[in-house]
Parts: sequence; structure tokens; C-alpha cells
Amino acid sequence: MKSPFALSLRTGLPRSFADWASLAALCFFLVVFVMPLYLMVVTGLKEGTNVSLSSMWNLPQTLTGGGFSEAWKRLWPSMVNSLVMTIPATIISAILGAINGFVFSKCKFKGSNVLFIVFVFGMFIPYQSIIIPLVKFLQSVNLYGTVVGLIVVHVIYGIPITSLLFRNFFDTLPNELIEAAKIDGATLMNVLLRIMLPLARPAFIVTGIYQFTNIWNDFLFGVTIVPNPKAQPISVALNNLSGSFSVDWNVVMAGAVVAGVPTALIYIFLGKFFVRGMLAGSVKG
Repeated sequence: MKSPFALSLRTGLPRSFADWASLAALCFFLVVFVMPLYLMVVTGLKEGTNVSLSSMWNLPQTLTGGGFSEAWKRLWPSMVNSLVMTIPATIISAILGAINGFVFSKCKFKGSNVLFIVFVFGMFIPYQSIIIPLVKFLQSVNLYGTVVGLIVVHVIYGIPITSLLFRNFFDTLPNELIEAAKIDGATLMNVLLRIMLPLARPAFIVTGIYQFTNIWNDFLFGVTIVPNPKAQPISVALNNLSGSFSVDWNVVMAGAVVAGVPTALIYIFLGKFFVRGMLAGSVKG
């Protein structure tokens, strides 16, 4: 199969005009993508008095840490809150999604396809439309204003997409695996725990990365369900770095970099597994 970039074996350079044009376009989009990140890092490393529109692209004159130390100090408690919220919510929603995906894929029953469509429809319900009933429900069960309540909300809202991902993955596995296991006397639970879940590791990685990113970056639920600033996630704390009358842009930019580090690390170390997981559920048989 011919590569999109036909490189010369001798020079290692693109051989045609189309290859050069594609390479130039990729370099252009890379620069466009990196520019905001460069601006955040450079501004975060500057002192507050050195931040201005005229010098925003300039490198810092001295490497004293700029706004990073202040941003870390103010965001660290909220980062802990986000980790306490995001990790269990991701794990629980992935497990429930795996069970639902197995049922909808391998345990067909009358009306299962219609039920699955209705079930997945929950993905398309806007967050804003359910805020008032959601808050009232959490108040009725004494979970409003707690991290536990926030975890429950993210788990419930994450079940449709996780179920869809696992259902699509389990559809690629042959039904003969289940039939052979049943012949050997395995129950449906044994099939799920001993056969399906171990094979679903790529789906767990894809689901975990997707859910972790969405939950970590969520702002609406964090600001409405947990009004206490000491218990709010990092996305809300990052918004609170901006003062009412003045903004320390070096602290805000440094805070944005700090808040993005966990998700960046997830993609750096698990990115290749994410691609493999997506491809593992793309071909049936």
C-alpha cells in the first residue's frame, strides 16, 4: 500500500509536488495548533508586570516560574477533587457500559434493538435541559453539594456512550465463543467475566480515555452541583482564577497549562492504545 507521503529512499524527502503540498499543509496546521500552547506557556512563565499585548509573543526575560507557582498553589486542592471525582466515575461508567454492551450485543431479546436506541438517546439530551430536575433529585437524596453526587451524575450521563462503545466492540467478537463456553457448562456470568471482559481491554482503554477527558473538562455540572469552592473540580477553579476587576493573565495561562497536564499525560502514554482500541472495534470477524 502506497504511503500518503512517497519518500525517496535516497534523500528521505517527498518526491512529488502533491507530497510537498501535503507536507506544507500539515506543517501549517501544526503551527496553528501549537501557537496557543506556546502563548499559554510563555505567558505563564512571565511575571505579572511583564505581561502585555505588545510583548505577548516574547520569551520571558527571566525563568523564575512566573505564574506557575501561584497557579499550582491555588489549583492543587481542586485538582485533587477532580481526581477523586474523575477516576471512580470513569471506572464505574466503563464497567456498567461493558455489562450493558454485552447484554445488547450477545443477549438479544425481543425489542432489544429498540431499547438500545432509546437507551443511547440519552447521549443527545442537553445538560442544560435537566439541570433543575437533577438538582432537585440530588437534594432529595442528600447528594447535592457533594463530590459523591457529582460522581453519580457523571456515571449516569456516561452510561449511554460507554454502552455504545462496548456494544460495537462486542459485535466484532464471534458468537461461537459464547456457544463453546456454554457447551463447556459456563454460565452467562462466567462468559462475561472470563471471556468477554478480558478480550475487551481495547474497549476499556478507549472508553477510559474518552470518559476521563470528558469528566475532567466538565464545567457545567461542577459549578451547579457543587457550589462549595473547596469541593469544586479544577475546571471551575480555573474559571475562578480570573478576578472580578483585574486578571493576572500569567496565573490564568499557567493554570490552563496545569489543568491540561493530566489529560495530556493520558494521551501521551495511552494514545497508541487508544488508536488500537478504536481499530479493534472497526472490523467485524
